[in-house]
Amino acid sequence: MEYVILAVVIAVIAVGAVAGLVVSGRRRKELPPKAPTAPLPGKPKAVEPERPGPAEPQVGDEAAPPREAPVTTVEEVELPAAVEPVEVEPEEAVEAPAIEVPEPTAGRLVRLRSRLSRSQNSLGKGLLALLSRDRLDEDTWEEIEDTLLTADVGVAPTQELVERLRTRVKVLGTRTPAELRALLHEELVALIGTEADRSLKTAKHEDGRPAVVLVVGVNGVGKTTTSGKLGRVLVADGRSVVLGAADTFRAAAADQLQTWGERVGARTVRGPEGGDPASVAFDAVKEGIAEGADTVLIDTAGRLHTKTGLMDELGKVKRVVEKHGAVDEVLLVLDATTGQNGLVQARVFAEVVDITGIVLTKLDGTAKGGIVVAVQRELGVPVKLIGLGEGADDLAPFEPGAFVDALIGD
Repeated sequence: MEYVILAVVIAVIAVGAVAGLVVSGRRRKELPPKAPTAPLPGKPKAVEPERPGPAEPQVGDEAAPPREAPVTTVEEVELPAAVEPVEVEPEEAVEAPAIEVPEPTAGRLVRLRSRLSRSQNSLGKGLLALLSRDRLDEDTWEEIEDTLLTADVGVAPTQELVERLRTRVKVLGTRTPAELRALLHEELVALIGTEADRSLKTAKHEDGRPAVVLVVGVNGVGKTTTSGKLGRVLVADGRSVVLGAADTFRAAAADQLQTWGERVGARTVRGPEGGDPASVAFDAVKEGIAEGADTVLIDTAGRLHTKTGLMDELGKVKRVVEKHGAVDEVLLVLDATTGQNGLVQARVFAEVVDITGIVLTKLDGTAKGGIVVAVQRELGVPVKLIGLGEGADDLAPFEPGAFVDALIGD
C-alpha cells in the first residue's frame, strides 16, 4: 500500500513539472520584441557594445572542422587598364626682342623743328611783334628785355642782344616783316654761337681703346633715359656701344638702361643694387676693351644713400675709369624747365668734373629756350644735345640755325 502511494506522489510531481515547462515556454513566445529606444535630442546615439564572438575552444571540447580560406588566383585578379601616355607639348622658346634700327641722326633737329616750334615760338613771335611796331620807344625796348629774361636768356646776354638790335634797327630805318625775321635770326644765332665744337667724341682710339662717355646730373632730369637715347644715337651713327649702369642707388635704373640697350643690340654691364658705382664703371670699360667696342657710355648716380657726397663719388668714378685711359666726354644733363636752378646745378658739377658738353632735356615742354644761351655763357661749354619729347628718337644733336628757326617760326 505504501508503494502505491509513493508511486502516485511521484507521478503527480512529474506531471506538474511538465506543465510548468510548457507554460514558461508559452510565456517566452508571447513576449513582444523590445522596441529600439530613440536617442534624446542633442544627445549622441549610444554605441552598442560589440557582441562577443564564439568562444575559443577549451580543453576537452570537440574540435570544429577547419574552414578553408578562399584563395584568389592570378586569373581572377583584374588588372587596371593600361593608361595611354600623355603627350607633353614642348615649351615655346622665348623669342629675343627684335633689334630696332634707330632713325639716322643727320638732320634730326630739322625734322623735329615743327614740334619744337609749337612750344617755343612764343619767344620768337613775341620779339617779332614788338620789333614790328611803328614806333620803338623805351617802353617797347623794356618789353623786349622782359621777353628775353622770361625766356631765361640771362641778364648779360639780354643786354647785349638788345643793344645790337637797337643799333641795327636804326640803320635799317623802314622794317618789313622779312627783314625783321632775318635780323632777329642773325642776332640769335650769333648769341648762341656757331664756332663751338658740338661734335661728340665717340670714335674708337687708334690703339683700339673705346671712347668713354660719362653722363652726369641729378635725379629727375631724365639722365638714364638720356643715356639710353644717346646709345640709340650712337648706334644710328654706326657705333658699337657698351652701356655701364653705374647708377646703383636708384631702384630699377639698371633695368631701365638694360631695356634701352636690348632694343638696339647694345650690351649693358651692371652690378648689385647699392653696389660701388666706380666698380661698375671700371667693369664696363673693361668689357668694352675686351669686345672691341667703339664707345662705352656710363650712366652715373644722381644721388646716394650713404654719407659720401655725390660729388666725391663722381670724382672717384672718373679717377677709376681713367685707369683704362682718359675720359673723352663728360655730358651734363639739365632739365630745361628748371631755369636758374639748372644753372646752379651746372656750377656745382663743373667744379668736380671737367664738363665737355650739355644735354638739355624737356626742351619741348617749355617756352624758355633762352636757357641754351645762359648755360653756355655760364659754363663756357657748348650744348651738344637737346631732348624734344618722350619718343625713343627725340634726342637730337643741337644745331644753332635749326634751333633759331624753330624759335622764330615760319
